[in-house]
Amino acid sequence: MGEASSVIVPRGFRASALKAGIKPSGGLDLALLAADVPCSAAGTFTTNRVCAAPVRWCRQIIPTDSARAIVVNAGNANAATGAQGEANVRRTAETAAELIGCDPNQVLVASTGVIGHQLPMDRLESGLRAAAPALSSSPDSFLTAAQAILTTDTRIKVVSETRGDWSLFGMAKGAAMIGPRMATMLAFLTTDARISQSSLQSILSEAVEESFNCLSVEGHTSTNDTVLLLASGLAPGDELKGHALDVFEKTLHESCQTLAQAMAADGEGSTHFITIDVEGCTDREEARTLARAVADSPLVKTAIHGADPNWGRIVSAAGYAGIPFEETELSLWINNVCVYEKGTPTAFNASALSANLRANRDVHLRLLFARGGSSIRFWTCDLTAEYVHLNADYTT
Repeated sequence: MGEASSVIVPRGFRASALKAGIKPSGGLDLALLAADVPCSAAGTFTTNRVCAAPVRWCRQIIPTDSARAIVVNAGNANAATGAQGEANVRRTAETAAELIGCDPNQVLVASTGVIGHQLPMDRLESGLRAAAPALSSSPDSFLTAAQAILTTDTRIKVVSETRGDWSLFGMAKGAAMIGPRMATMLAFLTTDARISQSSLQSILSEAVEESFNCLSVEGHTSTNDTVLLLASGLAPGDELKGHALDVFEKTLHESCQTLAQAMAADGEGSTHFITIDVEGCTDREEARTLARAVADSPLVKTAIHGADPNWGRIVSAAGYAGIPFEETELSLWINNVCVYEKGTPTAFNASALSANLRANRDVHLRLLFARGGSSIRFWTCDLTAEYVHLNADYTT
């Protein structure tokens, strides 16, 4: 999705974006999302011990029932920047608060880009002063904001859903340095649904577990991972409860999964989008551990890039995940071809399967264990020479 005609902006939200001069490329790099009323807000953040200043700022605010804005800059992560980085994020919030007419503690901040560089605050502040008067509830303004938060992404990642009287809009960025355990990816969701603060945080946390925490490009947990959800409560009707709340929860889960899949599909230099289903585990976390081991294996990812049905790399990755299964408990399918059954190789046509991998961007790996009834779906991409090139030259 990326057309303005397909986007419904939830009631009470406005957006703007511009070129503030933070990115060396000179592209769009500053987005401002503002709410007309105080909003309930929930969030999840990176578990990396080295976390960015805006992550620490948001953690002291979330959860809240009075959020009024989100400021997002691209091109500079404001991570590993010490006391000056902390001062800069506060200054960002204070500037936005002055322009919107609220308290700095009602302003959430997120950054993405190169680690270890101080923000050019003169440019950022000038950008905010230009962005505030341009705030608009038009779909185009939200799509432009979705463009402004990108770094090495090749396309915007947005989702828009309407259910009855309420709407949900989400935008995300991420193409590499993606290995979230939240709970460099960012996601911002807004809704006009009427939801209690306590429900909002728990629903978001569960949605993140089934979406962004089931995503990996190369397994690198960023310093800046942030997901924020704001609810204005301006939709008509009563507060969502019972079945109506279940519908919202399902819609949020599906929207987050759509954004997570878009990140994996846009992995830097990728040529294959890989879906990994791990089934038959004792619990969901066991399944997640096994899936992540396969998803993060450079040997698995390069084999798929080369259209090599080298199933040994996949079962080997599962074997070192730290889950005490027996070989006879595992069977494996690659694009619906069984290559390993209950600990024994099968007689499959390797040339035909290789041709299938070469001809299709989408790859499906299914690992079936005989340990229980829990499963998980995980997304990743292949590892290419272009990925190495992009990241070897990222700062130079």
